[in-house]
Amino acid sequence: MTSTTTKPDSLQPAADMAGDLFDNWFDPLEAEVRARSREFIEELLRGGLEAALSRPRYGRIPMSGNEGRASVAGHRHGSRTRSLTSTFGKIEIAVPRARLTTADGKTTEWKSQTLRAYQRRTLAADALIASTYLAGTNTRRVRRALAALFGGTVGKDTVSRTWRKVKSDWDAWHTRSLTGEPIVRLILDGTVVRVRLDRKATSISLLVVLGVREDGQKVLLAIKSMGGESAEAWRTVLADLINRGLRRPEFLIVDGAPGLDKAIASVWDGVPVQRCTVHKHWNLFAHAPERLHDEITADYNDMIYATTPEEIEARRKAFIRKWRLKHRAVADSLEEAGERLFTFTRLPPSQWRSVRTTNAIERLHEEFERRIKTQTVLPSADTAAMLFWALLASGQINMRKVDGWQTLAVKPGNQPIDLAA
Repeated sequence: MTSTTTKPDSLQPAADMAGDLFDNWFDPLEAEVRARSREFIEELLRGGLEAALSRPRYGRIPMSGNEGRASVAGHRHGSRTRSLTSTFGKIEIAVPRARLTTADGKTTEWKSQTLRAYQRRTLAADALIASTYLAGTNTRRVRRALAALFGGTVGKDTVSRTWRKVKSDWDAWHTRSLTGEPIVRLILDGTVVRVRLDRKATSISLLVVLGVREDGQKVLLAIKSMGGESAEAWRTVLADLINRGLRRPEFLIVDGAPGLDKAIASVWDGVPVQRCTVHKHWNLFAHAPERLHDEITADYNDMIYATTPEEIEARRKAFIRKWRLKHRAVADSLEEAGERLFTFTRLPPSQWRSVRTTNAIERLHEEFERRIKTQTVLPSADTAAMLFWALLASGQINMRKVDGWQTLAVKPGNQPIDLAA
């Protein structure tokens, strides 16, 4: 009896073979495009030099009548090789050199307007690196993610330097004038992030302000690291917005933090304020055992999502009567919110969904947390605020118009819900 056994041709471990996965994925089209890109870039550089010298290479200065030979603007003197990383990968290009004659008779080195001095990457390549980082990839993983495109030339230091270029845009954004912004509504809330302070991981609060324009479009107005959500911290944020020209809003949506309420009262007293109904729902849970949570939710939703102000008021009274007897702390917590929990009833019903909660900011917080999950702890508080802004500014996160934006021209009414029990 003959036994036949089959042995693998190679005993190389699978882990070692995995590194060769993309090695044989040669694309002749991609290779040809990359080769032509070098020729194209060099031609652009030569064209810029010819324009500066007013003549092509090996060309002569034209003679004009009896004026004699025109003065020479400068002369070429060879070229130098430079490595340039673009979205087509890393290429070696020859950069022409020349000396230009100045008005005082001296000479100066010609500088290309197309390729900046010491530039090693194109702006598109930098944008791609930054976008990969914003997509939730930490600095160490960007190198592996872009290795095939950039030929392994992107290290974590390169990512960090590229990211620091975003700071100039960030500085301009959070000091820009808001005079021309047609803001009619503000949504204010804070989110907690972990950052490194004094070599220790520390939780800090980012204070976020979203605005709603007259056309219903949401727009980020401010994102500041203030350490906490005290009244003074929020007052500083609001004062900065006012100093930059933000007009008095017509409606405010808040999470119910006492510090924020005090800050609003000091700068915009009299503006209608809606307290987030979701935050209050969580507050009710904190005042009752878990076995009552489902019943609280059913009663609370029946009240908050009723279709008319009259139904909401009737169910509010019923909620308080029931829970005063069943678990008084729940009723007391609802009454603590006062009429601010029902300010949305002053607006057309088409707007109720968008003004009942601070969900517009909460969704941004969730997306922000998802993007920074791979980093666990951010380098600094400023980096956290800048990263939050960059996710929106780069288009990684988009914000749509609020529900009911067609009726935003209807101003809030002056008749709050009657809270008489």
